[in-house]
Amino acid sequence: MRNFIALLFGAALLVAATIPVTTPGEPAPLPVLDAVAENLELVGHSSLGDRGMNAALAVHGDVAYVGSRTDGKPRDENALGAGILIVDVSDPTAPTVVGEVDGTGREGETSREMRIWPEQDLLIVQNLTSNCSPLIHACSVRGPGDNFTFYDIAGENALDPQPVAEYRTDHNPHEFFLWVDPADRDRALLYVSGTSDNRFMVVDVSGAREGTFETLVDMDLGWLAPGGDLHSMTPTVDGRTTYFAYLTGGFYVADTSEVAEGHPSPTVALLTPPDAAPTWPGPGAHSALEIPGTGMALVTDEVYGEALRFLGGHGCPWGWVRMLDVSNPAAPEVVNEYKLPQNEADFCDTDAPRLTSSYSAHNPTVTEDLAFISWHAAGLQVLDLADPRNPAPAGQFVPSPLPLVLQEDPALTSGQDKVAMWSFPIIKDGLVYVVDIRNGLYILEYTGPRAETVAAIDFLEGNSNLGDALELGQPAE
Repeated sequence: MRNFIALLFGAALLVAATIPVTTPGEPAPLPVLDAVAENLELVGHSSLGDRGMNAALAVHGDVAYVGSRTDGKPRDENALGAGILIVDVSDPTAPTVVGEVDGTGREGETSREMRIWPEQDLLIVQNLTSNCSPLIHACSVRGPGDNFTFYDIAGENALDPQPVAEYRTDHNPHEFFLWVDPADRDRALLYVSGTSDNRFMVVDVSGAREGTFETLVDMDLGWLAPGGDLHSMTPTVDGRTTYFAYLTGGFYVADTSEVAEGHPSPTVALLTPPDAAPTWPGPGAHSALEIPGTGMALVTDEVYGEALRFLGGHGCPWGWVRMLDVSNPAAPEVVNEYKLPQNEADFCDTDAPRLTSSYSAHNPTVTEDLAFISWHAAGLQVLDLADPRNPAPAGQFVPSPLPLVLQEDPALTSGQDKVAMWSFPIIKDGLVYVVDIRNGLYILEYTGPRAETVAAIDFLEGNSNLGDALELGQPAE
């Protein structure tokens, strides 16, 4: 019965998302709302053709790539498709869509996760098909199989990426982290989670240009928390430790030193006993990142609106941030929380929450003393982590929504809230890049506490150990 009701909710959302609200003859645009900007200044913006359903972000040189949260469906011949968009960001004040990656945006496939391996000039795209849900992602069908596709983006190929290899796992991937060996920049590993069957995988992709891939770890974690799902995993910069964010099952620390060291048959040792893993109510840990040099970790939850409550305890007051002391990996401890006013229980008694509202923390990128977090309807939030046990607000940017988009997100923007900041923020050349599902690509300048440290960053993102991640947390010379 619960599943039937959930399907009814989902069908209603899908209808609401695909049929625009109209007045006789013309769609009704949204009223223009002023953006909220505190210690974040807008440098540049692209609406990405007003297509909506944007997802993953990758930036390399003067080019940004933006994936899609939905699949390819019949569209107006003048509209951008649901593939990976190519954006010229050589002038950050005027990011411009210059094309779409050939072969992407296929029916039943969503390019929701991407990273770039700069030493090899490779764009790595995780295409999801089994997870291309008609109810949540407005996909037309479910595709034939999940895959990782590798594209050559060297030189002129940056504006016309060329496929060089495809890799298919034995399991359905959900999230992945790109780890490049600090001691050998030609050695790259993908840390992959499979939520459908609770797998933790590590795949050596060093031979991607030759079409050679090797699975180093394929570990069943279903025994940790029956009924839960491994959502994501984040290795430390040196790769010797990995944090597991386990939906409903909490937070775990694992020893992955043999993986980092290149053992031919590495073992992974769980350092946190299941009965010592910190847990909390709700869907649970979504992303978990080390705060460099502090012995602390920042963990976010992702919680959808009331319409999906029957699919896993979703709804107001949604999800927020927890700060964990991980100095003793055998007993990680939640030492504090950080919420927005909308995450307080009394907000749920107002008339503001709606079926698809989600004031939830999502994807973080952290420095030694700041966290940049995409926070769905609350835009981009910045936390001051100078005292990581007591995070404080340092800035926020909530964009003015576009009047209309081609495709609303069924679960996040089909109702009253028309902001859904989603991607891992990327700091490049001192500017912050982030993607809103509905409203496009934003390039921002942070002007709050310790702005000078952000301005000095060449490259940093929350889902790889690239760029300045190698230096963060290291003792000053």
